[in-house]
Amino acid sequence: SDNTYLCQIYNLTLLCMEDYIVEPQSVQFLVQHGFDFNKQYSQGIPYHKGNDKGNENQSQSVRTFFLELIRAKKPLVLHNGLIDLVFLYQCFYAHLPDSLGTFTADLSEMFPAGIYDTKYASEFETRFVASYLEYAYKKCKRENCKLKDSSGQHLTVEFCNYPANMSRYIDYRHCSLEEESHSVEAGNKMPVCEKFSAYGWCPKGVKCPQSHNIDLIIDEDDKLWEEKRKKRKHKWKRRKNTEEPAKAFEQESSGKEVELAQNGEEGPPRKQSCFEPAAATEVAEITPNSGGRPLEENSMDTEPETEAACAAEEQKETHGPPSQGGTHRAGFDAFMTGYIMAYVWMLKKGKNTDTGAEPWLPDCHNKLYLSGKSVPLQIVKSLFSKSSKAHSQKMKLAWASG
Repeated sequence: SDNTYLCQIYNLTLLCMEDYIVEPQSVQFLVQHGFDFNKQYSQGIPYHKGNDKGNENQSQSVRTFFLELIRAKKPLVLHNGLIDLVFLYQCFYAHLPDSLGTFTADLSEMFPAGIYDTKYASEFETRFVASYLEYAYKKCKRENCKLKDSSGQHLTVEFCNYPANMSRYIDYRHCSLEEESHSVEAGNKMPVCEKFSAYGWCPKGVKCPQSHNIDLIIDEDDKLWEEKRKKRKHKWKRRKNTEEPAKAFEQESSGKEVELAQNGEEGPPRKQSCFEPAAATEVAEITPNSGGRPLEENSMDTEPETEAACAAEEQKETHGPPSQGGTHRAGFDAFMTGYIMAYVWMLKKGKNTDTGAEPWLPDCHNKLYLSGKSVPLQIVKSLFSKSSKAHSQKMKLAWASG
């Protein structure tokens, strides 16, 4: 089907061979979410920053793999992807250019099919009040479930069954549509951590006495939105019934615009997500199964030294409960990113009758989320910027050896 995608997720554990600085909080975050530093330092694939060295392009390295991604000319999908793109460029491609204009010009040529940021899509297209990855993913799952229940157009996910000899290469994550922890009795509710609710991160980590349960956070956000919607409706009816003067109506309209902005219907949502810790790179590359677009998304995870993203829904593990907000893995982050993108595309496709429109998803095409900004960073080559010399050389290498 043109609307079916085969999604296969790979984890590559890398090791920088140059000196680098780490932040204690970032290391704590990674450890809490199961990152294996022993594996990284004992088995990590080596890489270096900057331009190519010697004849390494003839060897099987991360750099040759990155060139293959460029040759594929597929859309690149990330979540909050500006820093990820800077990292990918500097570590697997070439020295960073001196100017932002040159950097965006290079990126536009490296990925001609477009770059898509699901954080931008979550905040400016679907209008979620929070847009950190796990929140956006679970919110999309909930909304998709509502569409399914109402017999509307929706995403379906099927998980592949793997032979027993592949099991040691696969790390399962439970991702059913309805989480067990979702239905919590009102009397036993733990108060939600406001910092985690807004940003998807808390400095106290697993030691935080308040809840980091995403489902509970979404419940509270939905409840607050519904209460405000009812208040607006009640005010509107009261004004209409009493037939107040035009001046009062204008004041109401002005106040209504402010309130709409606060509730994310017009203008930026009130609960902004302006900081996310630098965890594993969240990259998902969409590869069509038959040249189509994502409506059904089949998730498949395999390959030695990789971590699979999800388990089949009937294969529920009996391990101990994960740490609060502990679903982050590079592989699962990639799966969540791809799911959000598929959901947003499905919504946009339903509103756009011009199926031949180019590019693939115009409203999100080459727009990167910028923290605290109301406009995205546009990935375009302007009339006043030139591509970098290192990039031009890499492009010649990519297509000469392709």
